[in-house]
Amino acid sequence: MTPPALGVFFALVTTADAIDLLKRFRDGKISLTDALGAFQAPPVADLGFAQVDTHRALRKGFPEVIYGAGKTARQVVEIAAKIRQREARLLITRLDDAQAAAVLKKFKAARHHKIARCVTIDQNPLPKRPGAVAVVCAGTSDLPVAEEAAVTADIMGNRVERVYDVGVAGLHRLLGKLELIRQAHAVIVVAGMEGALPSVVAGLISRPIIAVPSSVGYGANFGGLTPLLGMLNSCSSGVTVVNIDNGFGAAYAASQINALCAEAKSI
Repeated sequence: MTPPALGVFFALVTTADAIDLLKRFRDGKISLTDALGAFQAPPVADLGFAQVDTHRALRKGFPEVIYGAGKTARQVVEIAAKIRQREARLLITRLDDAQAAAVLKKFKAARHHKIARCVTIDQNPLPKRPGAVAVVCAGTSDLPVAEEAAVTADIMGNRVERVYDVGVAGLHRLLGKLELIRQAHAVIVVAGMEGALPSVVAGLISRPIIAVPSSVGYGANFGGLTPLLGMLNSCSSGVTVVNIDNGFGAAYAASQINALCAEAKSI
């Protein structure tokens, strides 16, 4: 038989659940022991090959995201199933076609974003925050990374503006989209080759720039190392740099920035 405290703990997966739990304790509907147990029990589900964080949404506002690369299709599906027991939304990144097919077969509500190499389930979409996250990329070859960022930002409750193929080789293309980019609360800029685009964008607008070096480029690109170093050495102010090809990480940070903007406006 499941102990009362553990039963309460397993229901405690969102901020709303925590608030409800505290109200029930205040009203005398549950004991102090049960209430404490809900917060103290280990917030993980042990699958043997994975320790699934069942309280990620409570702490971070979004469930644990599954990184598909290096996992078997069965492992991805089992982790996803465990998260789906408690969550209405799910994001899986860096999936190959076989992994994506297995997830789509298991979950009818799943959607495959093929270019982004992501799968999402969003049966209870988060309301879109005020403002937007702009995803800007230098060239069409950067789209897999840019789309990973766009899909991530979207499912996390942000309106996304895509501005693609505006690299510095044709600067007029960027200038024609500048007003749209200026309206965003955070701007993700993806670029390979020499990685100049984030510096240019940061010099033209007063928004936080999250630069993503991509592995797109010829030999001296060194798999993204050249744009990474270029972005880290940017002379433009306000440029923050994430790892090579890390569209997901950039979007997560941009979502947090946009969330802070929304909180500030509500005060």
